[in-house]
Amino acid sequence: MDMLDTADLGELWDRVTGTQPDPERWLVLVTAAVALLVVAQRTVWLLARNTITIAHEGGHGLVALLTGRTLSGIRLHSDTSGLTVSRGKPTGLGMVLTSAAGYTAPSLLGLGGAALLASGRITALLWGAVALLLAMLVMIRNAYGVLTVVLTGATFLLVSWLTEPEVQAAFAYGVVWFLLLGGVRPVIELQAKRRRGAARDSDADQLARLTRVPGLVWVFFFLAVTVTCLVGGGSWLLET
Repeated sequence: MDMLDTADLGELWDRVTGTQPDPERWLVLVTAAVALLVVAQRTVWLLARNTITIAHEGGHGLVALLTGRTLSGIRLHSDTSGLTVSRGKPTGLGMVLTSAAGYTAPSLLGLGGAALLASGRITALLWGAVALLLAMLVMIRNAYGVLTVVLTGATFLLVSWLTEPEVQAAFAYGVVWFLLLGGVRPVIELQAKRRRGAARDSDADQLARLTRVPGLVWVFFFLAVTVTCLVGGGSWLLET
């Protein structure tokens, strides 16, 4: 029995860490087109944006922990907004990095996902996403947030466990394209809100107060990171 269990675990590990064949080029292009449509179409975007919010708040939370802050909790709301609360020094590098992490996190995740897909590690991407969502779930502090993270994680798990390799590839490429493309739109939306005076406590404005660098400069920084990730990650995906 122990030998069987060890063999099963070894097979599972090989499945997760192994490589899978690259999908047909048409599938890569179709998933890119679908992701672009989701990001561009306002009604669909308002639903799909929850995924970007999960990555955004997860970025705040992860960097808070990495910089020595105490993560109190994360809330995700039905209007696709979110809130990450951490305790620690209210100024300094740790607070700056934590505040800057949100708008860049979805695109950086997409870039990392593109690197995995470029190396043929589709299963590793899907299971890695499940692991990240489980880790984030521990810090969620409201019912809607729990529901959103559980449903998202369950979707990744079911696709990785129950579907054919072609479906897994289509799903993985679609998710990564969505992170890369979807990481750009919130930055544009942020500046539109700032022009209307509707985002005085945005990440960019908090960073402006922390660093005395104008909020518009931080918006351009977010945009530069997200566009760079889109160009770099997109080129990796198109080369597969």
